[in-house]
Amino acid sequence: MRLLLDINDNKAIYLLEILKSLPFVKTKLISNEKAILIEDLKESINELNLIKEGKLKGISAKDLLDEL
Repeated sequence: MRLLLDINDNKAIYLLEILKSLPFVKTKLISNEKAILIEDLKESINELNLIKEGKLKGISAKDLLDEL
Protein backbone atom coordinates (compact mmCIF):
# COMPACT_ATOMS: atom_id res chain seq x y z
CA MET A 1 0.00 0.00 0.00
CA ARG A 2 1.20 3.48 -0.78
CA LEU A 3 0.20 6.62 1.09
CA LEU A 4 0.67 10.27 0.29
CA LEU A 5 0.81 12.35 3.46
CA ASP A 6 0.56 16.12 3.80
CA ILE A 7 2.40 17.11 6.98
CA ASN A 8 3.49 20.48 8.36
CA ASP A 9 7.22 21.00 7.79
CA ASN A 10 7.98 21.41 11.49
CA LYS A 11 6.49 17.96 12.27
CA ALA A 12 7.58 16.09 9.14
CA ILE A 13 11.15 15.35 10.26
CA TYR A 14 9.93 13.78 13.50
CA LEU A 15 7.37 11.59 11.73
CA LEU A 16 9.86 10.64 9.02
CA GLU A 17 12.33 9.42 11.64
CA ILE A 18 9.63 7.27 13.23
CA LEU A 19 8.65 5.78 9.88
CA LYS A 20 12.28 5.08 8.94
CA SER A 21 12.74 3.16 12.20
CA LEU A 22 10.04 0.66 11.19
CA PRO A 23 11.56 -2.24 9.22
CA PHE A 24 8.41 -2.78 7.13
CA VAL A 25 8.13 0.84 5.93
CA LYS A 26 10.06 2.32 3.00
CA THR A 27 10.15 6.10 2.72
CA LYS A 28 10.77 8.31 -0.29
CA LEU A 29 10.58 12.08 -0.28
CA ILE A 30 8.94 13.78 -3.24
CA SER A 31 8.75 17.44 -4.15
CA ASN A 32 5.64 19.53 -3.57
CA GLU A 33 5.23 19.79 -7.33
CA LYS A 34 5.15 16.00 -7.70
CA ALA A 35 2.67 15.68 -4.83
CA ILE A 36 0.38 18.22 -6.49
CA LEU A 37 0.72 16.43 -9.83
CA ILE A 38 -0.20 13.10 -8.21
CA GLU A 39 -3.28 14.64 -6.58
CA ASP A 40 -4.33 16.26 -9.86
CA LEU A 41 -3.95 12.97 -11.72
CA LYS A 42 -5.98 11.12 -9.09
CA GLU A 43 -8.74 13.70 -9.39
CA SER A 44 -8.72 13.43 -13.19
CA ILE A 45 -8.93 9.64 -13.05
CA ASN A 46 -11.84 9.83 -10.61
CA GLU A 47 -13.66 12.26 -12.93
CA LEU A 48 -13.01 9.98 -15.90
CA ASN A 49 -14.43 7.01 -14.00
CA LEU A 50 -17.54 9.03 -13.09
CA ILE A 51 -17.99 9.96 -16.75
CA LYS A 52 -17.68 6.31 -17.79
CA GLU A 53 -20.30 5.36 -15.17
CA GLY A 54 -22.64 8.05 -16.49
CA LYS A 55 -22.63 9.96 -13.19
CA LEU A 56 -20.88 12.98 -14.70
CA LYS A 57 -21.27 14.55 -18.13
CA GLY A 58 -18.08 14.92 -20.16
CA ILE A 59 -17.34 17.19 -23.09
CA SER A 60 -16.23 16.14 -26.55
CA ALA A 61 -12.70 16.73 -27.82
CA LYS A 62 -14.13 19.11 -30.44
CA ASP A 63 -15.81 21.23 -27.75
CA LEU A 64 -12.60 21.24 -25.75
CA LEU A 65 -10.58 22.43 -28.73
CA ASP A 66 -13.20 25.07 -29.53
CA GLU A 67 -12.74 26.49 -26.03
CA LEU A 68 -9.06 27.02 -26.70
